[in-house]
Amino acid sequence: MPNSETEKLLNMIGQILAEDEQYPLDGTLLHAHVRRNSVGPSIFKDLGNYILYRRPDLDRLGDALLDLWEAQEGEERWEEIQYFVKDGRFEVIFVYPDELDPDEMSLERRDKVVKQYFGDRPVAYPDWDDEDDFVY
Repeated sequence: MPNSETEKLLNMIGQILAEDEQYPLDGTLLHAHVRRNSVGPSIFKDLGNYILYRRPDLDRLGDALLDLWEAQEGEERWEEIQYFVKDGRFEVIFVYPDELDPDEMSLERRDKVVKQYFGDRPVAYPDWDDEDDFVY
């Protein structure tokens, strides 16, 4: 999968993650489920005793992830990316459809991935605010 476009996009994703200056970049996990015209990213930060969920910038990060998905060569396309920053470097795992349990819900999968990286520490999610209210 690696090619110059892929490397450029992976670096761009790292730069987008680094823009969150409230918390350190080291210990950041980006987990995303990606398909054609669909992206579901989640960002988690290791804060020692607990893990903090950070809301992603869907415009910029979503576009970068979709561009990365489109940059794949060949017919087999990954559906999940795990992008982990540790010690100033990033590690990326691409997960293909045949590696995913089709009966597993996406939030269950996300929780399992977070546990693989951070263990059993609690995850703190932000409270809903007015901007997050659903419109019916």
